[in-house]
Amino acid sequence: MEDIIKNLSTFGYIALFIYSLGGGMIALVAAGILSSQGSMNIGVCMVAAGVANIIGDAALVWLSRYNKSVVMPYIKKHRRKLALSHLLIKKHGAKIIITQKFIYGLKTLVPLAVGFTKYSMVKFNIISVIGAILWALAIGLGSYYAGTYMSKFFDIFGNGSYITLLILPLILVIIWAYFTLATRKSDS
Repeated sequence: MEDIIKNLSTFGYIALFIYSLGGGMIALVAAGILSSQGSMNIGVCMVAAGVANIIGDAALVWLSRYNKSVVMPYIKKHRRKLALSHLLIKKHGAKIIITQKFIYGLKTLVPLAVGFTKYSMVKFNIISVIGAILWALAIGLGSYYAGTYMSKFFDIFGNGSYITLLILPLILVIIWAYFTLATRKSDS
């Protein structure tokens, strides 16, 4: 067990950074919980996840703006979801760029949609920095303070692995169902 904790303090921050390039919510929650137990530093975790999140979004915008031909084959099946993201950006602007950090699935689509449009990259990056700070603080501190309650919850239910196996797929199914319904072709 001590080896695992030592490896977390050595490689946990690097893994959090790499995972946060593409999203990082689950890793930041895990890091917050581990920080509440003394295995990691929550400040370092939030900075690593926030910086990686900013870099990941900027890379997606740049990639979709200047390498459309490379990106298009990978998102061919998701054109309707991309169109929905584009409409959300047009309608809500900065709010959706900040909110996308908190919604699994939009995290990738919104920066791609921004890259395919003429939306200012500078404006997007400024809003992305604000969103990443809010995201890292909310998720990081929320999971840090909830960590003690979660460990008590898992103590009550054993190791809790069976509950996690039920809850996480349920959340993913709900998110998938939302995007499926929101991007469905109408029959009329």
